[in-house]
Amino acid sequence: MKSKILVVIGLMVLSVSCKKSVIGKYSGTASVTEGLASTTTENLYSKGIRVAGLGSITATDGTIWTVPAEVNFTNASFPTAPDLYNPDGNKYDNSAAALAAFNPANIIQIDAAGEVITGYIFADNYFELYVNGIAVGKDAIPFTDFNSHIVKFKVSKPYTIAMKLVDWEERLGLGCEKNNLKKYHPGDGGMVAVFKDATGKTVCITNADWKAQTFYIAPIKDYNCVTENGTTRNSSSCNTTDVRNGAGYAALHWKVPADWMNASFDDTSWPNATTYTNATIGIDGKSAFTNFTDIFDDATNDAQFIWSTNVILDNEVIVRKVVQ
Repeated sequence: MKSKILVVIGLMVLSVSCKKSVIGKYSGTASVTEGLASTTTENLYSKGIRVAGLGSITATDGTIWTVPAEVNFTNASFPTAPDLYNPDGNKYDNSAAALAAFNPANIIQIDAAGEVITGYIFADNYFELYVNGIAVGKDAIPFTDFNSHIVKFKVSKPYTIAMKLVDWEERLGLGCEKNNLKKYHPGDGGMVAVFKDATGKTVCITNADWKAQTFYIAPIKDYNCVTENGTTRNSSSCNTTDVRNGAGYAALHWKVPADWMNASFDDTSWPNATTYTNATIGIDGKSAFTNFTDIFDDATNDAQFIWSTNVILDNEVIVRKVVQ
């Protein structure tokens, strides 16, 4: 009899812990989902330390969302960016070695009469890069381990750099990963990039002059923590602490414009990017970054990590910059 009582109590506790646990009522412009998504792709990258899955979840308004984002990782026609440092590929000791090894066949031609631009990119976790709407390169590793890339493209000024950035997740639909005993740890993002012309002169770095918009915020523990002012979606006041069970939390989603990567897209109303320090992103000891501090931390052109207003909870971000 005692064992039966314990089983019943256990089931009751499980039932309570899986109920809705988000506070308040949402009244903004986002589409709202609650709880975990259903897994649609088990793992995009079997070599990864963490599982890079994809999921699907239906919002309270009936909209179906792909989490953490719709990506081109398995799209063979979207070029994979060459390695700067890849734990499962080429691991260059410095930028000169990576530059010397670059295969000219990997230069993406946007304008036949343009100049060749070299880009150096470190993204946590995943990126897709377009220039004037043309696919230039995607991240070789969607989640882990940390890696970085070198790209080259031929283009005429002015041109528009547009990137989709994704902070991956293990708890699909809730922006979380495992962290020791805490099964719901909101991971962080961050991206830094430097672009140089054929003479080696820096023509663009990531900083607060870029535009940055978030399209997926999770986990949401309190609907009141997110503010909207025009097109600024600010989750910087939201709780980001780890929990053992966050299955009842929520997420906010906004539709990504179909033409976000094009030069003609109007991003003037978007907020500027928020910058973050190396320490905040936590890149100490990450060879994918530290091998190339001559590029990323150039004393005269120091690129900054950028994201939207919350590098922890904002999981799908679009950034854009026009190079004049």
